Amino acid sequence: MNVHSSKYKCTECGKCFRDSGQLAGHGRTHSEEKPFECTVCSKRFTQSSHLVTHSRIHSGEKPYKCHQCDRAFTQAEHLNSHMRVHTGEKPYKCSVCNNCFSTSSGMLLHKRRIHSNRRPYDCRYCGRRFKHSGDLKYHVRIHTGAKPYSCRHCSDSFTRVDQLKVHLLKSHDEGTWFTCHICQKKFSQNGNLKMHILRHEGVKPYVCSECSWSFCTAPELRSHQATHSDFKPFCCGSCGKDYKCKQRVVKHFNRCYSNSGFSLGF
Repeated sequence: MNVHSSKYKCTECGKCFRDSGQLAGHGRTHSEEKPFECTVCSKRFTQSSHLVTHSRIHSGEKPYKCHQCDRAFTQAEHLNSHMRVHTGEKPYKCSVCNNCFSTSSGMLLHKRRIHSNRRPYDCRYCGRRFKHSGDLKYHVRIHTGAKPYSCRHCSDSFTRVDQLKVHLLKSHDEGTWFTCHICQKKFSQNGNLKMHILRHEGVKPYVCSECSWSFCTAPELRSHQATHSDFKPFCCGSCGKDYKCKQRVVKHFNRCYSNSGFSLGF
């Protein structure tokens, strides 16, 4: 049999595979069976390879290294996307505003967050609505108190992986700082550096479709767009009061929990 032929066909969607193992792994995407469990945080996966990749979050292993800088990554596709930082390649263009992105996922996320008002993901604790499932996942941890990302050097743990990375940089000098070539200010994340440089250059690529005001960053545009609508997507998990602005709900929420010493910590 030709090694490139596919003789194992999924009865659910018709997709074909070269061997029964691949078909079995694919079948779990339909059954939602997740037999592979992380021994650290108990998160479950449909395929063992996904568990191996996830485990690197806890172990800190980054086998995919950039040959042009000292960055390293847990997944090969993350390295491939990173290489576009060096080449400047941005092959994915937004069909609405013509902003360009280095990854297709970045472009799709931009369109969902900037150009769509659809919020299909609801928090079961407070009713707050989200455009992206990942945003809901992180938000729910405010209510549950879950902190799945642990520092291997100390006892601190965090709700988000980017919070862990910042902690490793500031507290344990592990990782890479991103330095502005204009003012030498340092940033823990490359995305924050890029937004910072836009301010130096006076570039404002995010344009409001209602009034044509322009902004340096997507969060600034989203905050501004709330002024054109009565929609209040930010809800206090304590009393249920709604707000247009994230900063206002954070301030209010912290007041609600001031007696207990609990805060959102944004």
